[in-house]
Amino acid sequence: MEEKNNIGRRSFLKTVTLTAAGILTTSSCSETANKLSKTVESSTETATAEQPAEPLAMPVRELGKTGVKIPILGLGTSQSLDPVYDKVMHLCFKEGVTYLDTALSYGWGASHRAIANFIKQIGDRKKVWITSKSGNRTPEGLIADIDKCLAELQTDYLDLYLMHGIDDVDMLDKAFIEAGDRLRKSGKTRFFGFSCHGGDVVKLLNKAAEVGGIDAILFRYNFRQYGDRELNLAIDACSKAGIGLLAMKTMASVPGDIEKVVEFRSQNFTLGQAKLKSVWADTRIASIISEMDSVKIARENIAAAKSQKTIKAEEMHQLNRLAALTASYACNGCSHLCESAVNGKIAIADPLRYLMYYECYGKQARARELYQALPLEARNFDIEDLKKASAVCPQKIDIAARLSKARSLLAG
Repeated sequence: MEEKNNIGRRSFLKTVTLTAAGILTTSSCSETANKLSKTVESSTETATAEQPAEPLAMPVRELGKTGVKIPILGLGTSQSLDPVYDKVMHLCFKEGVTYLDTALSYGWGASHRAIANFIKQIGDRKKVWITSKSGNRTPEGLIADIDKCLAELQTDYLDLYLMHGIDDVDMLDKAFIEAGDRLRKSGKTRFFGFSCHGGDVVKLLNKAAEVGGIDAILFRYNFRQYGDRELNLAIDACSKAGIGLLAMKTMASVPGDIEKVVEFRSQNFTLGQAKLKSVWADTRIASIISEMDSVKIARENIAAAKSQKTIKAEEMHQLNRLAALTASYACNGCSHLCESAVNGKIAIADPLRYLMYYECYGKQARARELYQALPLEARNFDIEDLKKASAVCPQKIDIAARLSKARSLLAG
């Protein structure tokens, strides 16, 4: 009888998860839902009142075929860090968030230097996993840049070194893969890979799975993309190739007044926590990198990571509804579509991302700095041209209106 009950429960949970994800129509996405159901089934029972629970540890997952387990929540450090004593870093470390994600461009070295000071304070470099990145677009430049990373971080090695924000499959050609091999053999990094903010992520993932030599990929992945069949197939290919998958941009933010169109309701999670739980439900993802720029947000995200409660069907339905109703404000970074429609003359994805920084993340100064660094000719646009770009946008964004707003808020 007990076995029959267990089988029935597994069947029910699988059905609920499939319904919640809203992805019954494609074989690839069904595979994703099967992975989600395993996460639901594996949740443990909470401790009874008679036996108080021990403090929950930060869950870990294996990063691809590296043989290394990392926390499912990592701290993104592109925000301003306190160079003397950063409360968020110390709180995260205390709670098991020992994964620090940084880059040469974060604060133009300020992030690296703050992390270097933090390592001195905790007294052991080996207690943290450090990822850094270089935006250099040549193999020689990548090799040279890792020395800059190590010098600023005051460490002998990185755990993971990434080519930063690539959007061209040529960055996965033989010369770049060989550069990664050289860096691993030198001991300057344990593992090598790349990050991508959007662009043609499907092609990048598929090529990485084919060529080998990539240990991990950090890419945009959130609740808005669960039904994307081609993306799921590419994620499957990387997972089968043993590539560790790391998610960023998991909040998929739109302006707060727009997001309030859907009043998210849950007895267990805030909207932000539910967004994180929806990504963790995909067991192909090893970790989420979250830019936690306050103690409050850090505590909220840590609580979600440690919670043994899984996201429910009704909560997933609400996220699906939020995705549908706010799609026209949420750029997925697929610049190869919209920018190709205007012959690559106009920057679209980057200005929309900077507008998101301004409207959603409170990074007004940083958004202006990044926008004004764009070439002037890439910021100039014709409304008629942008109609062509809007016509191919999967999100149906009014690109002319959004770029006009970006220009008015960020240009001066």
